[in-house]
Amino acid sequence: MDMDLAGRHALVCGASQGIGRACAVELAQLGANVTALARRADVLKQLVEALPRTHAAQTHDFLVADSGDTEGLRAAAEKLVGTNPVHILINNSGGPPPGPAHGAQVEAFLDAYRKHLVANHVLAECVIPGMQAAHFGRIINIISTSVKEPIAGLGVSNTTRWAVASWSKTLATELAPFGITVNNVLPGSTRTPRIEQIVTTRAQKSGASVEDMQHAMEQEIPMRRFADPSEIAAAAAFLASPAAAYISGINLPVDGGRTRSL
Repeated sequence: MDMDLAGRHALVCGASQGIGRACAVELAQLGANVTALARRADVLKQLVEALPRTHAAQTHDFLVADSGDTEGLRAAAEKLVGTNPVHILINNSGGPPPGPAHGAQVEAFLDAYRKHLVANHVLAECVIPGMQAAHFGRIINIISTSVKEPIAGLGVSNTTRWAVASWSKTLATELAPFGITVNNVLPGSTRTPRIEQIVTTRAQKSGASVEDMQHAMEQEIPMRRFADPSEIAAAAAFLASPAAAYISGINLPVDGGRTRSL
């Protein structure tokens, strides 16, 4: 199976921690040149210095940008692809704060759309010309299993994730003739700061301890544990590889079997 990404350039968003960081590591291990994007330059610099280098020509770099700053994000991406075309785009950004849809402020929806749907689209528009020229492209969106089954207490997030999934499916059809695939990875509960926030919020609302709440949430998962970020990254790396050239427009749950729908 061809998993070799030597000579390919991957732009990984949200790379300072969690799933984004794990994706950067996994793609580097497969030989890709990685540009790590996030807001914290100091953390990104440390990551880039630590990323694997599997061959002499492999290089890594970082890009400081904020998914909530649409024009700043566009300018940074345009500057990057002007000298270094991107072949693999990992769209990944922290989820909106927990809370029900009923009672959510309009600005919460607009902010989530800006940081997810709009940011993903801006980056895709910047990198697609380079993918077309290379006759190779992978756009992978890290979303959520809420695309399959809405998650209680995540009203704004559920709404936004579905919008991204629909955008992705539409784009997959449009870009398929150019050899560019567009897919979504749907993580279940994963050991990241995001799940810590959700566990804490649920514990506070129920009066349970954080430990008891985490245990209860783990019992809802057939594998009885949260995922490690590396397990989500492995799925993204496969979809980024030459081996996945004929897979496009899918939602791939990586959730320990928690999603009950087909």
